[in-house]
Amino acid sequence: MRTSKVSFEGHAGPVAGVLDLPDSEPSGIAIFAHCFTCSKDLRVVREIARQLTGEGIGVLRFDFTGLGESEGEFHETSFATNLDDLRAAAGFLEREHQAAGMLIGHSLGGAAVLRIAGEMDRVRCVATIGAPAEAAHVRRLFTGAEFMDDETAEVSIGGRPFRIGRKFVEDLEQRDSTAHIRDIDAALMVMHSPVDQVVGIDNAERIYVAAKHPKSFVSLDRADHLLSEARDARFAGHVLSAWAGYYLNG
Repeated sequence: MRTSKVSFEGHAGPVAGVLDLPDSEPSGIAIFAHCFTCSKDLRVVREIARQLTGEGIGVLRFDFTGLGESEGEFHETSFATNLDDLRAAAGFLEREHQAAGMLIGHSLGGAAVLRIAGEMDRVRCVATIGAPAEAAHVRRLFTGAEFMDDETAEVSIGGRPFRIGRKFVEDLEQRDSTAHIRDIDAALMVMHSPVDQVVGIDNAERIYVAAKHPKSFVSLDRADHLLSEARDARFAGHVLSAWAGYYLNG
């Protein structure tokens, strides 16, 4: 596997990423969108990238604006700016390597790839991991948030403090629909744990029902929302690599 740090222009400055490529010419390249307030270096992201490259599929994983190593202020972002960063990642791949053939999204990143997949006619397969059916699901994390005069509020997510902007919440309020999922013209895999305490399993059902065939569902059994146990991340990676290879090599 060849791993290199990359950078491309996002909606508010340079976005930091890592491009993992197999030693031989890749059969396709996936874009991985991480979960809300997470990063490209989360265990499940790294593990799935490793499994896919082992099957000859490259992976571009990056930090959304204001997170990880990317520039910008998190409180100035929104779900819409996340989509802009995804578009920028796709543009980078097409210019520098090849058009993305796969999209993967974890949690809110899953909602993002579902929203944008219909725009990308070169994408052949889309996978979600613990994703909400609508981005608006994230609103519950901000219940009781008190916005100050600068239109920001401090919230605790996963035990860490974050400043969010009012526009993030307002943007999410407009994302209460699954209609766009029907527009995806690519194979879909929905991966979800039945014991996920952050995003309930009913979200997986709603995504699956809204999508057209070909579509698949894989239960992540006893995994938590972040797939914190190495065996759960490896399992997801093994399944995804075999499934994606069918579509990218076909």
